Amino acid sequence: MKTIDQIAAELQGYDPQSLSADRVNDFLARLVEPVAERESVNVLDALDRVLAEDVISPISVPPHDNSAMDGFAFDSRQLAPGKDLTLRVVGTAFAGKAWQGTVGTGECLKIMTGAIMPPALDTVIPLEFVQLQGDAVTLPANAVQPGDNRRLLGEDLMAGQPALGKGQKLGPAALGLIASLGLPSVKVYRRIRVAYFSTGDEILSLGDEPREGAVFDSNRYTVFGMLTRMGAEVIDMGVVGDDPVLLEAAFRDAASRADAIITSGGVSMGEADHTKAMMKKLGDVAFWRIAMRPGRPMAVGRIVMPTDAPQLPAGAGSLLQQPGTRLAEGDKSAVLFGLPGNPVAVMVTFLAFVRPALLRLMGCSASEPVMLKANSVEPLRKKPGRTEYQRGIVFRSAEGALQVRTTGNQGSGVLSSMVQANGLIVLHHHQGNVAVGDPVDVMMFEGAV
Repeated sequence: MKTIDQIAAELQGYDPQSLSADRVNDFLARLVEPVAERESVNVLDALDRVLAEDVISPISVPPHDNSAMDGFAFDSRQLAPGKDLTLRVVGTAFAGKAWQGTVGTGECLKIMTGAIMPPALDTVIPLEFVQLQGDAVTLPANAVQPGDNRRLLGEDLMAGQPALGKGQKLGPAALGLIASLGLPSVKVYRRIRVAYFSTGDEILSLGDEPREGAVFDSNRYTVFGMLTRMGAEVIDMGVVGDDPVLLEAAFRDAASRADAIITSGGVSMGEADHTKAMMKKLGDVAFWRIAMRPGRPMAVGRIVMPTDAPQLPAGAGSLLQQPGTRLAEGDKSAVLFGLPGNPVAVMVTFLAFVRPALLRLMGCSASEPVMLKANSVEPLRKKPGRTEYQRGIVFRSAEGALQVRTTGNQGSGVLSSMVQANGLIVLHHHQGNVAVGDPVDVMMFEGAV
């Protein structure tokens, strides 16, 4: 396991006081190691889990040539360009069982969608294309081509081939594919456990009496929502005040139970609180000033749970989601993400940096956010030298083109703008001002927020 200094030495141009967004993700890709533990789960429990091994198809899909629609199956060698073809119907094939009989020259078989195609037949003409008189069917000239409307054995999957790859996050379509192979369970990586708490004496929990200078904790709920959307197991540790004893207890407990720890607040440069000091005391941590807006300060690293870790101090149990939990024996470490305190900055840094890193921790092979291009309907001021994430609303113009506008006020405390937005306009590090009509990248929220 590499130290923070070793990772930093691998990155050309690494400067913790002025770190580009790209460098942040490069660093985190080296810091975060996927979980190794795996388990077998029922298909109905596999949604949003990550495959721990390839799924090999035990059967061919479809298992036989079959009809793609209701119609009449026949041997296409009887077709002649520019001429109608009249055939005699000798029977009907239904889905679910093979038709028993033979079809000769001048004959065809009425066939239902999904029914097995007899070996001598290779083409299906839809019911609505033909003229039927008694047991005679007339096929209009040039209505079909040889092989039309026939699904071939194994055209979706052949037996013995990989159906899904290790590291794939399973969505609804993947569950259906697994079930279509007759597999009742799959091997997945275990769920990652992520502990979260907010820091600061000025933070109120829901139910607390309002007081001057204090604010209710919103970060706890946005982080909870984003982690839950990812499929992580969330350890909610509430709000921890600016008390060294309570902070140490919270960090130690989080490291004993979680794969990753997320905090908000207490990482600003020069901030007079105990959070940064406790991070340094308990782990291998770097403190960054990222060339971005919003969300400039961030801390990353590992919190270490030593072999001789003491028991929690008296009174610290009130911090825990599960009171009375004992600290684990033996060394253990958890990846740390110390996020800024402003609500929008928390969400932006989570989406831009933490979410990709946690997907990697989950064993997911695809962790980078997908962006789309949309044309800006307003000018956007931007100085080269930092990455800006502006809240945007993507929509279609009357002509069908993707366009985007901002939500207005881009202050890092305007949480309502994240509700209005459906994505983040990403103005890259070297990018300058954007004119009306210019294309911009947008990181869409769907599935993440």
